[in-house]
Amino acid sequence: MLPTENRLRRREDFATAVRRGRRAGRPTLVVHLRSGTTDPHAPGESAPPTRAGFVVSKAVGGAVVRNQVKRRLRHLMRERLAALPPGSLVVVRALPGAGDADHAQLARDLDAALRRLGGGAR
Repeated sequence: MLPTENRLRRREDFATAVRRGRRAGRPTLVVHLRSGTTDPHAPGESAPPTRAGFVVSKAVGGAVVRNQVKRRLRHLMRERLAALPPGSLVVVRALPGAGDADHAQLARDLDAALRRLGGGAR
């Protein structure tokens, strides 16, 4: 599970990451990264934390499959948050193939997308 301060929740933040961020597509997912933005909602001048959000539509599968994909992606993203610049907004959108992919395939695709975006995954 992602810590509360690392969750992307507001619709405006999702829209900012998708519309103004860079995008990298893989066979099972698409990653949108808006790096190093300042958070207008954060008090003070401290560096805002990296936040991630997930979009898993019904095209991925039924409710059980969608929730399983979301859990896997959250777990994978939690391990990679430290490699991203502070204040980054990340949106991971699962494609229909993500429902059939195993944990290792999702990890490979997420790492490849983050490397392509310059986020520095493993």
